[in-house]
Amino acid sequence: MASKIQTIKDIRICLLNELSDIYPEPEIKAFENIIIKTVLKYPRLHALAYPETKITRKKAREIIMICQELKKEKPIQYILGETSFYNLTIKVNSNTLIPRPETEEMTDLIIKENKSFTGSILDAGTGSGCIAITLAVNLPGSTVTGFDISQAAITLAQENALLNKAVVRFFTADMLNPELSLFTKTDIIVSNPPYVTLSEKKILAGNILNYEPHHALFVPDNDPLKFYRAIINLASEILNKNGRLYFEINESMGEMLSDLLIRSKYREVRVINDLNGKARIIKAIKND
Repeated sequence: MASKIQTIKDIRICLLNELSDIYPEPEIKAFENIIIKTVLKYPRLHALAYPETKITRKKAREIIMICQELKKEKPIQYILGETSFYNLTIKVNSNTLIPRPETEEMTDLIIKENKSFTGSILDAGTGSGCIAITLAVNLPGSTVTGFDISQAAITLAQENALLNKAVVRFFTADMLNPELSLFTKTDIIVSNPPYVTLSEKKILAGNILNYEPHHALFVPDNDPLKFYRAIINLASEILNKNGRLYFEINESMGEMLSDLLIRSKYREVRVINDLNGKARIIKAIKND
């Protein structure tokens, strides 16, 4: 099969032939763009302008290997070991979630609302470190810290900080049972905690359910806000007066979480829709 991929144009033909029974065409097109950028190191415009560009046999074999993994519904980000997030390269593996567009939107919101910010930021449940690192790069006057229960995730986050020349302090801690001595006062807390209820498992795609870490995804049906409540409890100890909370949320939880934040003495509680019109972000300011 590798011999059939001799030019950039052949990549699309191969992917369509091999993957059309599994993925919709727009997703296959996205795979093609990622492969051209990551494997061949060509910009998308080069591929459009020069579809007859020759590909080495070694690169052709690599692309075929990627295609075989895609047939197993393995996420392309895990196959390649990296993804793009806010124009940064972030390494990912099975110990961390793959960053989603709504996570990028939340990060963009924080950057836009806190230009020239010089305070401290805590990323709760940092995973690959994508949020913390992006904030450190784009808010260079800030002091950024991130924590996660998974040491493997922290190791990867530290690698990503080095890769992107970002100054971030990472450490391990349990969001549900935090040791307060590990934390210092902070001005902003941001988190993308687990928020998919177990009953929603049945509607998840195989590439998520079979490959992404379940501990970073799921919450029990009878306590869907458990991680948010834990972070709010932690914030009662470490978030400064007038400090801000930013959460990525399950689109069904906006009202419940708004009520919880108001009861917890937060003001200016606002649920924000993502680009698809779904309630995926919530922000609030601490009163005291």
